[in-house]
Amino acid sequence: MLSISLKDNMPALQNKNYFNYGGQGPLPTESLNAIIASWREIQHLGPFTNNVWPYITKEIISTKNLLSEFCGVHPNRIALTENVTSGCVLPLLGLPFSESDHLLISDCEHPGIVAACKELARKKKLNIGILPVSQLSEGNDNKNKTYKIIIKLIEENLKNNTKLVVLSHLLWNTGQIMPIELISKQLKEHPNKPYLLVDAAQSFCHIPIKGACDKADIYAFTGHKWAYGPEGLGAVALSTRVLEDSSPTLVGWKSLKAEEGIYINNKTPFHSDGRRFEIATSCVPLLAGLKSSLKMLKNEGSETERFSKIKNLSSILWEKLNLIKNIELVLKSSPPSGIVSFAINGINSPENVVNYLGQKNLWIRVLEDPKWLRACVHITTDLTEIDNLVIGLNNFIATEKFI
Repeated sequence: MLSISLKDNMPALQNKNYFNYGGQGPLPTESLNAIIASWREIQHLGPFTNNVWPYITKEIISTKNLLSEFCGVHPNRIALTENVTSGCVLPLLGLPFSESDHLLISDCEHPGIVAACKELARKKKLNIGILPVSQLSEGNDNKNKTYKIIIKLIEENLKNNTKLVVLSHLLWNTGQIMPIELISKQLKEHPNKPYLLVDAAQSFCHIPIKGACDKADIYAFTGHKWAYGPEGLGAVALSTRVLEDSSPTLVGWKSLKAEEGIYINNKTPFHSDGRRFEIATSCVPLLAGLKSSLKMLKNEGSETERFSKIKNLSSILWEKLNLIKNIELVLKSSPPSGIVSFAINGINSPENVVNYLGQKNLWIRVLEDPKWLRACVHITTDLTEIDNLVIGLNNFIATEKFI
C-alpha cells in the first residue's frame, strides 16, 4: 500500500494553489484528528479530575521536549505561548530598562512587536532607533556580502546605552535571513551587552534555527505557519540571563512555583524556568496537533534537507517571475528562503492582483508596508503550482487590468 504524502494529508491544499505559508500553514488531517482525540480523552478522563492531570502534564512535557529538539535548547528554557507576539512581549516587558535607554529595531519588523516596543518606550521614557535592513536587495548569491553589511549597519546604529536589539531571523517582507549568531556575538562584545529579541515567526520549521535559537535572548515562534500546526499555539526560547533578569508582568497561576501560600510575603514566587512567562489555562488539545505536525515534518527529512528543497523551489519561482515583463523582484538574485516578494510596475492596487489570482484558486498576499506582493513556497509546493502562479500573473498583466 502506498503511503499518503504530506500534501495529500492536507485538505486545504487539494483545491487550490497555496502560497501563503508565511501567513498560515494548512493543518494536516492527521493533526486535526490528534486534536480531536485529545479533546475526547480529556472529556473521558474528566476535564477537572485527579485522573486528567497526569495526562495534561505528559502532553506539556512531551511537547516541550519535541520543541527543544527542534530548537536545540533545553526544555526548561522554553515557555508555551499563544503566538509570536505574546512570546516576544511577555519577557520583553519584564526586562530591567532605565529611563533614556536605547532600543534598536529593524525597519522590517511586524507591526505587533513594533507597537509593543513603542508603547514600552512611551511608558519607560526610552529612545527608539531604526536599523535599516529593508533595502538589502542581494539574494542568496551574495549572502556573505549581505551579512557583512548587516553587521556594519548594527555597529553604526548601536549606542553606548543600547539595551535591546529587535530583529527577525527571517524578514517577513523581503525574505532575507539575518545572521543571528554573528549578531549575538557582536552584542556580547558591546559594553552594554544589549539583549537580542528575535521574531522567529517566519523561521521556525522553515530554515535551520538551532544556533540562532540558542544564542538569542528571546526567540519567539508560532506553530501555525511553516510548522503546519494549529493556530493559537506557539512558544518562546529564553536565554539564561532573561530567565534571571526579566520579571513577569502578566502573571497567572502557571507563573507560580506554588499556588498555596500566595498571601505570604514570598520574594521569589515565580518559576525560575520558562514557566515564569506562562500565564493560565490554555488549550491542551492543540499540543497534540502541533506534535503531530512536527513529527510529520521530521519524516520529511532533516531541517537542512527540508530547507534545501524550499530554496530550490523558491529559486525556480524567482527565475520564472524574473522573466515576466513588469514584475520587479525585491531581491536581485534567487532568495535565501522560501519567501519571494515582488511588485508589478504600473498597478495602483496590489489587492486587485490578489483578487484576480484568488478567482483562479491561486493564493498569495499583499504586504502593507511597503506595498509588495508575497508568495511563499514550502516542501508541499510542487512545480505545477509554481507554473500555475506564473501563468496567472502573466494573464493578469496581459489583461492590462493594472493600468
